[in-house]
Amino acid sequence: MSDEQEGLNFSMVIASTVHDMKNSLATVMQAHNDWLQRLPEPLREGAQRGVIDYEFARLNGMMVQLLGLYKLGVNQLPLRPDYHEVDDFIESQLALHHEVLGSRGVVASFEVDDLCPLGFFDRELIGSLVANVIINAIRFARHAIEIKAWEEGGQLLLSINDDGPGYRPELIELQSDFEQGINTVSGSTGLGLYFAARIAERHQRNGVKGTIELANGGRLGGGLFILRLP
Repeated sequence: MSDEQEGLNFSMVIASTVHDMKNSLATVMQAHNDWLQRLPEPLREGAQRGVIDYEFARLNGMMVQLLGLYKLGVNQLPLRPDYHEVDDFIESQLALHHEVLGSRGVVASFEVDDLCPLGFFDRELIGSLVANVIINAIRFARHAIEIKAWEEGGQLLLSINDDGPGYRPELIELQSDFEQGINTVSGSTGLGLYFAARIAERHQRNGVKGTIELANGGRLGGGLFILRLP
């Protein structure tokens, strides 16, 4: 057996294991929610719930990333773009994070320009991308997150802004090549940004690829993530 075959088999084992872990995590999350419902109302809230809800969402997001990157590596991640109502898409994303936002005390708002009611993209892939960015924004936000969508130069732009301390300078400096920004030693590997960049660039039209951009500032003054889709 060649080294390449051994590597592929090992990748398949890892992917299968991550899939099983994701299923187990879903079971634990459901059991936790059922348990919460049996508690008296005053005991359901608190800082501990915020930590648990956030870490559940973060772990699930990381597993989705790993499975997505594996499928990208073996060319098994299909692209199924279609037209979607942008405001409905954003609302559904925020609804998925309603409990985490509430338990962390973060208020989320969104604004969609009237000139871009529809977007052409793969709802599942862009949904996983946006979900990971929202989770990251929740982690660093003090009180608020704002999502905006508008059209510019024939492209759909979607931004996620928080009122936290902003992105680290090295992440902004390396955004032309997120693969170089992956650091397994630090607490933030940069893997999520690499995954986001790969998903964005898969959306192409007339030779133009989708991109992501990191900045600091925006209306809320913190991290500003911008997704551009042709």
